[in-house]
Amino acid sequence: MFKGLFNPSETIVKSQTTRPSDLFNDENSNTSANPHFEEVLGSRLSRRSLFRGAGLAATALGATAVTGCATTGSGGSVASVDRLGFKPVAKSTADKVIVPEGYTAQIIYALGDPLAAGVPAYKNDGTDAQFEQRAGDHHDGMEWFGLDASGKPSDNFNSRGILGVNHEATTDEKLASFFIHANGGASTLPRPAGEVDKELAIHGLSFVEVQASGKQWAYKPTSPFNRRITAMTPAVIHGPARGSEHLVTKFSADATLCRGTLNNCGTGKTPWGTFVSGEENWFGYFSRDAKDDDARKKDKQVQGLKRYGRNAGAASRHGWESAGPQDQYARWNNSAIGASAKEDYRNEMNTFGYVVEVDAYDTAAPMRKRTGLGRFAHESVAFAKPVAGQPIVCYMGDDARNEYIYKFVSAAQWDPKDASPANRLAAGDKYLDKGTLFAARFKDDGTGVWLELSMDNPKIANSSYFEFRSNADIAIFTRLAADAAGATKMDRPEWGGVHPRTGEFYSTLTNNSSRTLEKIDAANPRVYTDMKGSKEQKGNVNGHIVRMADTSPTSTAFKWDIYVFGAEAGADKSSVNLSNLTDENDMSSPDGLVFSPATGICWIQTDDGAYTDQTNCMMLAAIPGKLGDGGPRTVKQGDKEVTTYVGKTPTPTTLARFLVGPRDCEITGWCETPDGRAVFINIQHPGENTAMADVNDPSKYTSQWPTNAGYGAGKRPRSATIVITKNDGGLIGA
Repeated sequence: MFKGLFNPSETIVKSQTTRPSDLFNDENSNTSANPHFEEVLGSRLSRRSLFRGAGLAATALGATAVTGCATTGSGGSVASVDRLGFKPVAKSTADKVIVPEGYTAQIIYALGDPLAAGVPAYKNDGTDAQFEQRAGDHHDGMEWFGLDASGKPSDNFNSRGILGVNHEATTDEKLASFFIHANGGASTLPRPAGEVDKELAIHGLSFVEVQASGKQWAYKPTSPFNRRITAMTPAVIHGPARGSEHLVTKFSADATLCRGTLNNCGTGKTPWGTFVSGEENWFGYFSRDAKDDDARKKDKQVQGLKRYGRNAGAASRHGWESAGPQDQYARWNNSAIGASAKEDYRNEMNTFGYVVEVDAYDTAAPMRKRTGLGRFAHESVAFAKPVAGQPIVCYMGDDARNEYIYKFVSAAQWDPKDASPANRLAAGDKYLDKGTLFAARFKDDGTGVWLELSMDNPKIANSSYFEFRSNADIAIFTRLAADAAGATKMDRPEWGGVHPRTGEFYSTLTNNSSRTLEKIDAANPRVYTDMKGSKEQKGNVNGHIVRMADTSPTSTAFKWDIYVFGAEAGADKSSVNLSNLTDENDMSSPDGLVFSPATGICWIQTDDGAYTDQTNCMMLAAIPGKLGDGGPRTVKQGDKEVTTYVGKTPTPTTLARFLVGPRDCEITGWCETPDGRAVFINIQHPGENTAMADVNDPSKYTSQWPTNAGYGAGKRPRSATIVITKNDGGLIGA
């Protein structure tokens, strides 16, 4: 999630305009000698002109036939969609949610909403408590789990279900999550324990039942399916890292258990019907003593800590470790202060950074951390369509500057009987605990190779870069394994989606402020200056989307091209607006990306700080074609030249803005009912640029959504889930 320019080795400066969340969400700890593209290729690339695009006039999409992507989801039937059927939404800086004509958006579930009987209504004035039984903050990735009329799991019931929702973080400045505290919270250390307890509870996940009555949707405050998972909820460690010496803590001497999930960003739904969630910017929640490196001497953990953004003496995001000596606070101090790892929390940070799996239908089953999928700043998990007798395949991105794209291939082969197993988490054990992880390396001819991250790879087993002794080490120190293998540095790989018709994997590369002219390459080709008022922004400011096609699902070979470049419509078409985007579809910082199982439409969501002087964040609908529908481009800049590969130039008939959110928000999270007639998305952190000092002055809030739309008490802005329906009951986007 893009917010600011943070290098963990730099001093943190807190102000009203630079929040801890801004800093920790732009981590850049990859100091390996791994190549950017031009080093892989020995080529040269300009930041000028990839496309000589055809600038087409804007049209109303309802009158234009567009080839659709109608395919099946996980076992469901679908309708055929051959055109986008809505008038594009204009850019806006209004403090409201805007959807196309003929559509309605309803707010159904917001920060603080009660999830159990006896929990009072949310007052939204900073005095509320019991957050372990309320909706958490910063709604993010989301998945739908259907229920039939009797409350049984259903793949085709459309008016009742459970939403699994990530609660990524919280709106903060100077340590405190200020909108949930009466006077904004403490801005100095030590933090009050009562404030920290609230903040521990608003992170994590929620599962909430929702139901339609006619055209009206609402959540059910006392449903037996409602559940909160927080930063304190026990979890079970699964996969190759289970029992590793690097996961031993005072809480779990045998390294089989841990607690909590943090900074949950993207999600996924497994072929066997469970919820998976990626832990993203968890590193910023921990503190290390300034002399911790000396205390550890030659412990290789020091190298691992630094590679994951925790230098000795680095400040933590919220100062939770300062609230007292009690265990729930002490665990956030990652220093070696005891006689061994069994007496402190030196390894606690190693218990975060995984994909967690939860059965949405079973409120008693513990969360499982799937270490086989690697440890990094996870976004979503995109599963390829399962094929009987073949392994399960999924794709993931590491959301930090100059990090990598990953793929996991299960050891077990898919059995269609597991689509509806009696024990869903046991199916997860079968397919996610054993397998092979790969990292992507791109080549200059439009192809690439998946590099195996295991002890069978000599570059890892014999690495002088880091001492790997087992596959457990690789699962815990995955970034270092990808460094050693030689993966390609990318511009912050965030969400990904698998095209349901072509099987191609699309990855959003949201932006990269550290990309320089010397480090531009074929897959990360732009470096330019963009002015936001008087503020100068540099690097790959607006981001782009790369797509990859495996030769076969389990192949180590792939092809790639660039689907679309984010840009302002008025930007130079030879250097920035390389996809010739228009006022109907221009965007910046693509982040969330999901393909609809019902219609095949690709939904693209933005988390932007570069274009917000012109428009709030947005969601677009796309019918993106397929890899190779464009062609090679030779690009020159000064004495640099390289051939890259780009997709067919999108037009307003194949890419259009569907929604614009309220002020200072991020648009994120996406799921739908099986029939594709109701879509749920999340509005995250509206009003986040409000100053902490103004917490009790609503006239100074940069947003008052959703209360200004008639939802809930008070005027403090709240993250919330909305549902979008078409007034005529039709398919969304069609």
